[in-house]
Amino acid sequence: MRRLDRWGRSLADLVATLQELADLGVGFVSLSEALDMTTATGRAMAGLLAVFAQFEHDLLRERVRAGLAEARLNGKQLGRPRTLDVHARRIRKLHRAGVSKAEIARRLKIGRTSVRRILATDFSLK
Repeated sequence: MRRLDRWGRSLADLVATLQELADLGVGFVSLSEALDMTTATGRAMAGLLAVFAQFEHDLLRERVRAGLAEARLNGKQLGRPRTLDVHARRIRKLHRAGVSKAEIARRLKIGRTSVRRILATDFSLK
């Protein structure tokens, strides 16, 4: 079982799950947190844990989004590099010169799959 604060990342999910367990006649006791969800105090503490877990999750999400926005403003290109656009011309030139796909990948420091994909698009256009 995961820790209760991870289970309660979404307060609505935690409350719904605890209610479903109660409806089935199942009492939940968290041994690691020493919380008995069959009591009012235990349910209140679980709710507080869930609220703080959700708060922490939301803060982390906001920080990540702010960091991404700052990086974009500073001209940082985010995401995976676009191998196709950057290397396509050089890959085609080397391939026409008789260089193997594996050697092209080594020279350009890209994956062999990228080389094959670029060359396959050339053949599908013909």
